[in-house]
Amino acid sequence: MANGIENEEVVIVKPQTDKRKYRRIVLGNSLQVLLVSDPDTDKSAACMLVSVGNFSDPDGLEGLASFLLRVLHNASEKYPAEGSFIKYVSEHGGHRNGSMNCDWTSYYFDINNDSFEEALERFSQFLIKPLMPSEATVRAIKTIESAFQKNLLSDGRRAYQLQKHFSIESHPYHKYGLGNWYSLEVRPKAKGLDIRHELLKFYEENYSANLMHLVVYTKESLDKIQSSVENKFQDIRNSNQRGFRITGLPFTSEHLMILVKLVPIKEGHKLRVEWPITPSRHHYKEAPCKYLGHVIRHKGEGSVYHILKTLGWAMQLFADENEITSEFSFFTVAVDLTEDGHEHMQDIVGLLFKYIKFLRESGICKREFEELSTVCEINFHYQDKIPPIDYVKEIASRMQKYPPKDWLVGSSLPSNFNPDLMQMILRELSPENVRIFWESKKLDGETDKVEPWYGTPYSVERVTTSMIEKWMSSAPISDLQLPAANMFIPKNFSLKGAREKVKFPVLLRKSSYSKLWYKPDTMFSLPKAFVKIEFNCPHARISPEAEVLADIFVRLLRDYLNEHAYYAEVAGLDCYIRRTDRGFEVTLDGYNDKVNILLETVIDKIANFEVKPDKFSIIKEMITKDIYNFKFREPYELASVYYPLILNNIRWPWKDKLEVLPLLKVEDLVKFIPMMFSSTYVECFIAGNMEREEATSIVEIIEDKFFKGSNPICQPLFTSLHLTNEVVKLERGMNYLYSEKGLNPNNQNSAILHYIQVNRDDFVLNVKLELFHLIAKEPAYHQLRSVEQLGYHNYFYLSNDFGIHGVAFLIQSTVKSPREIDLRVEEFLKKFENKIYEMTSDEFKEIVNGTLKFDRKEAQVEILRQLTQQEFIDFFDEYIKVGSPRKKTLSVRIYGKNHLTEYKSEKNEPLELQYVRIHDILNFRTSQPHYGSSKGSFIHMKL
Repeated sequence: MANGIENEEVVIVKPQTDKRKYRRIVLGNSLQVLLVSDPDTDKSAACMLVSVGNFSDPDGLEGLASFLLRVLHNASEKYPAEGSFIKYVSEHGGHRNGSMNCDWTSYYFDINNDSFEEALERFSQFLIKPLMPSEATVRAIKTIESAFQKNLLSDGRRAYQLQKHFSIESHPYHKYGLGNWYSLEVRPKAKGLDIRHELLKFYEENYSANLMHLVVYTKESLDKIQSSVENKFQDIRNSNQRGFRITGLPFTSEHLMILVKLVPIKEGHKLRVEWPITPSRHHYKEAPCKYLGHVIRHKGEGSVYHILKTLGWAMQLFADENEITSEFSFFTVAVDLTEDGHEHMQDIVGLLFKYIKFLRESGICKREFEELSTVCEINFHYQDKIPPIDYVKEIASRMQKYPPKDWLVGSSLPSNFNPDLMQMILRELSPENVRIFWESKKLDGETDKVEPWYGTPYSVERVTTSMIEKWMSSAPISDLQLPAANMFIPKNFSLKGAREKVKFPVLLRKSSYSKLWYKPDTMFSLPKAFVKIEFNCPHARISPEAEVLADIFVRLLRDYLNEHAYYAEVAGLDCYIRRTDRGFEVTLDGYNDKVNILLETVIDKIANFEVKPDKFSIIKEMITKDIYNFKFREPYELASVYYPLILNNIRWPWKDKLEVLPLLKVEDLVKFIPMMFSSTYVECFIAGNMEREEATSIVEIIEDKFFKGSNPICQPLFTSLHLTNEVVKLERGMNYLYSEKGLNPNNQNSAILHYIQVNRDDFVLNVKLELFHLIAKEPAYHQLRSVEQLGYHNYFYLSNDFGIHGVAFLIQSTVKSPREIDLRVEEFLKKFENKIYEMTSDEFKEIVNGTLKFDRKEAQVEILRQLTQQEFIDFFDEYIKVGSPRKKTLSVRIYGKNHLTEYKSEKNEPLELQYVRIHDILNFRTSQPHYGSSKGSFIHMKL
């Protein structure tokens, strides 16, 4: 191959069910590449990972690597039009993005297959000769500042930065890696620095082909992909840069053996215990942290979590390695505490150290390691096929860490049992090495310091070995155990060939009690099944009390099934239970071999449900905190909640639920459950490696258990109640406004959700609406976010509310009030009219043809082929155009701290005739006409 360096043949380990072909090449400029050929793919994708991250930021220029990530793709010498790459990808059915870590930055995209060659050419050019125009750099800094303002109220971001704060100041780990207006604009100017010059210098000094890894995924042959890659990427400059290497660890004894107390924004109590350790990356075949994380976080009897949950001290526990770089990692145990758990923080830390001691003294269990290894091997060989854009990102991240033969595997296949290595890591989990972070609003008043970037209040205390020993001695006395043998590990991987090729789910069975939709696997050829059981119970949502009690029921059910569900999850069989607008649903997704065993356990727990007072109190506490923390949500999230609350007739406001919650008692739930099941209809969807008879048998078991017998648990639902979801029908030519103050008085952000309601489910109109969204989404993003800099959260998306279709703009901003943003959206739509009207027939055909190739059903393809440009313009004029007499809009405006004056003035302003202000959501819903929805539950189910 002309431009590729000849390499010795590398046999890349891949799943036994994987039919894709792979080839590793190295170009003449030392760029390492993995080619992936998949003749069956509908999309192509590429990812370039550069071994440069925010640890490479120059001193005093925090966020420069992040800055480069945001502007590099903007324009190139060959394609100088600003945003042309983004525009091309968006108009051809694709997406693009980037991400960054301490020691890497990645750029990636996907697109329709037929447009991939040109997209790949454009992609390569901004890596060869980027322009980074001045205007774009200024806007990028504003975007970074917007993200910084958003993160100021994120407890996760605040806690992470505080962890970094406890490190050597000169070490890059200590830095703030994301940047803001101060670090990238104010301080550089004060120092006389030209930030664009510094940006170009950073690119020149760090971006080199020898530090890059590229993954290219498409349907063409490997030879054709290789030729394309060589032609496009060989001109990336190779300056033989040395990859960034850290000298020394970021900690001294000053940063270890500490207890840090911090005050969060939201309600809740968290405990995080961490130890710096030797990264497992260097021992990925032995995988010591994969094993230790597995045994420390397990939920079976005798585990740390099981003991804490039994005592009512913990709601969740997580344990795993958090790899920072190749030089150091953390092993972290994080616990979500209850109120009682917060009062027993020292006992919980003591119990954790007791369990670590137990693991050291009892020795490493070979049976458990082999079981873990077996599950990992099964999961690798029978893994689901994920979207190409996600796959190339995964592979690129591994290329930086592992030898070529393991680029697909990474650390996912532990095979070498090495108890000495695991004992070495256990010795690192010592009192002398520990860092404890304790987070709670109850600690307010006990802090005396403030973290400089996010302003988090904190205090720090020394922890001694004798203190840890004292906590261990006072920890709960219990029989500590390793995980039991896992009964859910699959043994049978045989495939049950479908008797007929079925494209869509078929209604296999229907009765007065239930309905069964069935679709056998005719595509993936994997030993997996998907079972969803929806309990349609109208009484679960008739009042705020009912909705809260249904929530408590579902959470208790999850809690009771926790141990079984965890073992199943470890073995590759997931169990999800969630409350729905119709009642609640159970989903099992994974290897079909043990589905029936888990399903029988779930059904039995529901049928013999017991309300345990101690558990009831803990769940009630959890829900209270969740609802109370609603006010700390970002304004754009609040707008997204108010919008369905206004339109959907079966939602209840959070304030109503918070009012009734303290009044609810155990007896209320005991009375509620029979009432909830008194009118029930079960709808099942079963797909995958399961025969018709097996699917039918599952439904028969459910009917027998719940509806039949001398004392049935459920009563069938009357047919008249099957029309369950009603959506408000907005009046044509009207604009509805709902304005509300943000719930967090400290949040400077405001937000708007501008919704355009188009139609009840109509196939032709749906296709036209999707085409409009496809054409408008990139110009909307470019104008409202990139050019006008309205805010970091800036979305334009299709909406489907139980079969009622529309589009929505969702924007959060500190610089503009909701009213101003609303006007900017309408101004964008007015300007966009010109694009619609002035589009040439060739441009329209190109867009339609690009859309045809992107994951369309046959019926949609036929409609698109027949759609004329004038028909599309007529659709736009009727449903989208500003001022159209048939257009229907709803604007949800959330006013933050920066715009409260505008909120007060808006509330008192008279409205024009075509505007309606919503004052009371429930009154508005009951006074409006509705679309009745009889849509089945499985419109968006996994097929």
